[in-house]
Amino acid sequence: MTLEASEFQRIAARVAERASELLCTPVLVTNEQQVVVASSDPARLGHAFAADDAITCEPCTRLSLHLDGHDGEVVVTEPGEHEATSPRLTQALIDLVVNQVTVVDRLPDKYQLKDKLIYDLLHGVGDPAALLREAKVLAMDLTTPRAVILIDAAEFILRPGPVVRDEPDSGAPRRRAQLIIGSTASFFQLPDDSICAYLGDGEIGVLKASNSSSLDPWVDVTDGVGQPSASWSNLTALKRAAEALLVRLRGDTRSTINIGVGRYHPGVRGLAASYQDARAALSLGRRVQGQDGVHCLDSLGIAAFVGVADEQTKLDLAAHLLSPLDHEPELIRTLDVFFAEDCCPSTTAGNLGIHRNTLSYRLDKVRSLTGLDPRRFDQAVQVRLALLLRSLR
Repeated sequence: MTLEASEFQRIAARVAERASELLCTPVLVTNEQQVVVASSDPARLGHAFAADDAITCEPCTRLSLHLDGHDGEVVVTEPGEHEATSPRLTQALIDLVVNQVTVVDRLPDKYQLKDKLIYDLLHGVGDPAALLREAKVLAMDLTTPRAVILIDAAEFILRPGPVVRDEPDSGAPRRRAQLIIGSTASFFQLPDDSICAYLGDGEIGVLKASNSSSLDPWVDVTDGVGQPSASWSNLTALKRAAEALLVRLRGDTRSTINIGVGRYHPGVRGLAASYQDARAALSLGRRVQGQDGVHCLDSLGIAAFVGVADEQTKLDLAAHLLSPLDHEPELIRTLDVFFAEDCCPSTTAGNLGIHRNTLSYRLDKVRSLTGLDPRRFDQAVQVRLALLLRSLR
């Protein structure tokens, strides 16, 4: 793979700057056409080297430069007579500078390493112990319980055209992704509260701290939020946080944004499970609930039971939806009979030996506890499927 001309020019500029500092004399770099592409003296940029009397009249040392398919010259103007550097030493210094600049230039920066690490974490790649060590080196705290918030900002990140005037199109997606990341980190305020990375294809992964203290601004007293010992704990507060973040990102980008929220799963491997939850919710939610919203498995209705491939996730979802009825055997029995009687109130009441008003009271209590009304078709299907899956456990 060869360097693009712009890359050659960028590296040449760093060579000229560093060599000039070390040799205490003007240094310039020409390309194959003998045009000055980098210089410690900006006035010389763009001049044809052979035709520039201001340069050729000065004593100088000319050294060949070869960088991955591009050829040029490093031209070192000699200082005063009593400060002259031997050509051999000059050559050695220039070789050292070129090697240093090119090696450092090709090292991945901290943000690239962080993006790669988070990508591996979310896709379950690598040894957990090694990932934890690497995260520690990059100052990422993975000991805090975290759930994944997946931001689909493709309309903003991947749209054609530069983000600012005169910026190359190739750099625009990365720059826009950084804008989303900066806005997200600013929204959650604490830098270690939300660890963000660009995952490609217009998506940002956020490892959001999901313990009670981190979610306090979005907790309602009726939520019953506690430590995330179970996968669905704190999910209501997480969704509120995501909805508030969506408002911020809409205002910052003036584009359609979709967000998927994953459950908390314990351990380093739990981040991959949370990511799969968020990805499934995002994919289904965009199709079922429409664009520009926050999507979570427990808010997708029947679609979650039909569209999610993982059987364990469906079993977990069923248990979560019915968990408010765990200590209500009478209500579970009532629902079983109600569905067995094709949701007919009169035959259900007769079968149970209760008055229809009592049946209505029990169904109202189911709705109050679970948020699902067994008398409404879509919600009744959810309850019926959840009961069936719960019985299969």
